[in-house]
Amino acid sequence: MIETKFIRSVSWENDRVVLLDQQKLPLKTEYIHLDDIEGVWESIHSLKVRGAPAIGIAAAFGLALWANKFPGHSIEDFKTGLQIQRDYLAGSRPTAVNLFWAIDRVVAAASLANTIDEGKQIVLAEALKIQTEDEAVCRKIGEYGLSLLQQGDTVLTHCNAGGIATAKYGTALAPFYLAKEQGINLSVYATETRPVLQGARLTAWELHEIGVDVTLITDNMAAHVLKNKVISAVIVGTDRIAANGDVANKIGTLGLAVLAKAFNIPFYVASPLSTIDLTVLSGEEIPIEERNGDEVTHWNGTRVAAEGVNIYNPAFDVTPHEYVTGIITEKGIITGNLKEGLFKVKTS
Repeated sequence: MIETKFIRSVSWENDRVVLLDQQKLPLKTEYIHLDDIEGVWESIHSLKVRGAPAIGIAAAFGLALWANKFPGHSIEDFKTGLQIQRDYLAGSRPTAVNLFWAIDRVVAAASLANTIDEGKQIVLAEALKIQTEDEAVCRKIGEYGLSLLQQGDTVLTHCNAGGIATAKYGTALAPFYLAKEQGINLSVYATETRPVLQGARLTAWELHEIGVDVTLITDNMAAHVLKNKVISAVIVGTDRIAANGDVANKIGTLGLAVLAKAFNIPFYVASPLSTIDLTVLSGEEIPIEERNGDEVTHWNGTRVAAEGVNIYNPAFDVTPHEYVTGIITEKGIITGNLKEGLFKVKTS
């Protein structure tokens, strides 16, 4: 087995949160050391840390930072304050359900504490547990995803659902980490992913770093590539899956799903169970984050669009379930009736 290179994007070190600044990649590999919850909120909001699982892990550690500095004397005040900080972090980004899942899990665990010291210990332990579990989950997703592929296959992916977006391995990119370990040769087309180029800056860099044959394309080349290259599958990640199988992911995913269906190419979504939200009945109910127009009008601080032009900048789109061939989870691959399969896998 070949060991692949890996860079951890979120960690807890010496009572601080250490984040890989994904805004600086690929030109600089720079880490941020945070010692307050406000820094975690800003890092999530500004995309210094991104990817649904990594956001959840960072937010859980953010609660641990706050808990360590709690100045009060009452366990009731500690629990009330923890809920307030949970609500504060929840406002950093609205679409990725892992954010809410992780901080709610920490708050629920801490609700059993009888003393402040016990509460602090529980908060940190739960955050570390979320990180450890995510690593195991992503490896299982990678194993199931790799089972869909064969030696020499070529896959197209969008945005970045790799190791730096999770605890390790990633979701959509996990099969390529495992393929590299096992000596299976796969190649990847990565879309640049406008407007902030997660595919160009992160996915192409990450896959190149571990020795995967990756080719970067602009988003508007996808139709040409799917039509003229031999693409075995499209595999993407997700920020939230509704109960009926509708999938919210980085803007541009819907277009790829439509193209894949037109060219009869399987379209798979790699997702941990924590990203499946059965409380949301369909994609119509998923809140779509709209970000600052400067992401569209500027590049690297330089204006590239006319002054005063109207900008629409949704960060995500929703792919209807009928365009999804299957959802790759840590418990297996859901195909066919996605609503039925999602319910079964979430409640079993």
